[in-house]
Amino acid sequence: KSGLTVPCTQDECHYPHCNDSVMMCIIMIRDKLAQTDLLKDLAPAHMDEICRLMVACNFSADDTIFEQDQYAEYLYIVISGEVCIRFKPHDGEILEVARLGSGQVFGWSAVLGRAIYTSAAVSVTTSECAKIRGRDLQNLCENHPDTGIIIMERLAAVIAERLSGTNAQIFNLLSKNLGQKR
Repeated sequence: KSGLTVPCTQDECHYPHCNDSVMMCIIMIRDKLAQTDLLKDLAPAHMDEICRLMVACNFSADDTIFEQDQYAEYLYIVISGEVCIRFKPHDGEILEVARLGSGQVFGWSAVLGRAIYTSAAVSVTTSECAKIRGRDLQNLCENHPDTGIIIMERLAAVIAERLSGTNAQIFNLLSKNLGQKR
């Protein structure tokens, strides 16, 4: 359930059903996007280009943004609200991997060239996000290598931090389960 699409300023837009009021939405959240760890301090021209590729989307509480094993198309940035990342092992219960708030990134499988999302994302509260197609971000990074390196390094840091937190959660879960069996 994603809401808005954002028109390009290019001759031909790659998003259907564009209108000027939607572009105003991205302009209004541009400043918030520029403050995120992923996009802060980028050159204004590169930030403008990223914003042209962004799609603003709104989710109600309990909306599934994407399912685990769903085709990975978009990288998301939380503008406001809260999003929960959930992982379902094939032989166990659903694990809450992370709760994300304003400025945080999820859905990085789309940028890493993975075919599917490895976890699900669910909006905990009414949430506003911005999303960008993984292939569009990859193309931008290839066309602007200096900016691309910055974005990829920052994304790598986000992934490393999230995986570190996930490893700690799995260790605690295993410890708890082993303790119950004694």
